[in-house]
Amino acid sequence: MIDKDLFNLLGKNKKYIFIIVFLQLIGLLANLSVTISICFCIKFVATKAQPLLYLYPAIGIFVGLIIRFFTTKKIGDIKETLSSKVKKDLRERTYNKIVKLGVQSTDNISLAGLTQVSLEGIEQLELYYSVYLPQFFFAMISPLILFFVCVWIDWRTALVLLACVPIIPISIIAVSKYAKKIFAKYWGQYTSMGDKFLDSVQGLKELKIFQADEMQQDKMNENAEQFRKITMKVLVMQLASTTIMDLVAYGGAALGIAVAIYSVICCGLSPFYLLFFILVAVEFFLPLRAFGSAFHIAMNGVSAGKQILTLFNISNPLWGNEKVYESEIKLSNITFSYDGTRDVLKNIDMTFPKKGMTAIVGESGSGKSTIVNMLLGGYKPKSGKILVGGIPLENISRESYYSNVALVSYNTYIFNQSIRDNFLLAKNNVTDEQIYDALKKVNLEHFVRENGGLNKIITEDGNNISGGQKQRLALAIGLIADKKIYIFDEATSNIDIESEQIIMKNIKNISKNKCVIVISHRLANVVFADNIYFIEHGEIKECGDNLTLLNNKQGYAKLFSLQKELEEGYIL
Repeated sequence: MIDKDLFNLLGKNKKYIFIIVFLQLIGLLANLSVTISICFCIKFVATKAQPLLYLYPAIGIFVGLIIRFFTTKKIGDIKETLSSKVKKDLRERTYNKIVKLGVQSTDNISLAGLTQVSLEGIEQLELYYSVYLPQFFFAMISPLILFFVCVWIDWRTALVLLACVPIIPISIIAVSKYAKKIFAKYWGQYTSMGDKFLDSVQGLKELKIFQADEMQQDKMNENAEQFRKITMKVLVMQLASTTIMDLVAYGGAALGIAVAIYSVICCGLSPFYLLFFILVAVEFFLPLRAFGSAFHIAMNGVSAGKQILTLFNISNPLWGNEKVYESEIKLSNITFSYDGTRDVLKNIDMTFPKKGMTAIVGESGSGKSTIVNMLLGGYKPKSGKILVGGIPLENISRESYYSNVALVSYNTYIFNQSIRDNFLLAKNNVTDEQIYDALKKVNLEHFVRENGGLNKIITEDGNNISGGQKQRLALAIGLIADKKIYIFDEATSNIDIESEQIIMKNIKNISKNKCVIVISHRLANVVFADNIYFIEHGEIKECGDNLTLLNNKQGYAKLFSLQKELEEGYIL
């Protein structure tokens, strides 16, 4: 009935649940006070009692209603407090978890799924905490309190009413296994539909070019139909279980009243006590009936909560507390595997000096990008060590390491902010003069000045500037950051020759005083590198400068010649 892992997510907020339950029990006692007072009023009317006696039940009704009013109001306030605190805490934890993961991928959760979990998923989980859990505890305790009140009046009736109460949780347990499967499929279909929608929107240009948008729409319609069907299954299950709980609740109350009538006829029970049982019998079942209704909310919340727990349970990258003093990086006998079986990097030994340009080249799939992710701390080696200034990377603090590293890649993200704001992310005290100086180095100064200046807003992912301008802007931001280590991962891919030459010129200038690591599929870009590592099938096959590797006439020289022939043929 209660998921311990999800319950533990509440932390200090657990106290609000118990306060709500306590107030609900006070409200129950207030209801009993009103019910008993009403019965006494009717008894006094029937027996023509003295008017003064009516004062006591009147006080009981008045006090009971006042207490009920304030407990109901207070419960609403506390539920609102619990709701806001749960949503705030979970969203902060979700955000902090994503930040801690850093460049590490979340393979188990897609981008759309992550968005849905952190928004609507937390909303559903909040209902589990503020509605389901308090009602669960209240529904377990309230029938026992009513039983101990009623057993002194007529033990037969009290026993029958209490005996019928467990039928509701038994029916809930009976459908819970089926319900969990349904809600797991429901949430899975929901996130799947979100994935496909996001995928279709992001690839809309390609769909139009290939005239495949109608086919994609059919797939979306099919996915939506599957979601509609699973939604209808959820609704049918909710309706069926609600009907069962209604039959049990009102059937049990009717049975208890029938026993009370028998006690009046055969056992001399006062008719006024019969009236009390008629009024109170349904109270045995209403808390569990409300709990049964909240159960469906809970199942949806649990499904969302499992997704959140999946995110929280992803292992954080290991970092230490030491600071970076020297920027030389060494990869010592590194072996890496994605799945633990097939090694994609094998016995890699590399050195990246604190000054100079080192290139990593090789055909697609050779392991270049994997090395980049390892240098950024996203992947941990299966064996071997990554040393930064002689210190193992896992012993260095994340803040110290990233304060010394800059990455410029083919897909560096430009934020939907002004050009100035994008530069301020790299250096919070940068001046306009420094920004324009960096823009001048990448040949963007005139473009920016003529198109709104530094206040020009860059649309999402730089869609209102060209690919070359976007990558040059990313380089300028990297220059402003003034880091000790620069990693350029295919920073000149898919851009024009002019932009490529500007970027490579700046990279060469940076390498005079910084540790520069260049990953490129185009060998013409690395001819000026001080050292080149040629990788093939996850292994270093050759190492040296461009002239040395060409003279070796091995894999590097063959790939260089092939690319040169293709480029010259293309130009011709």
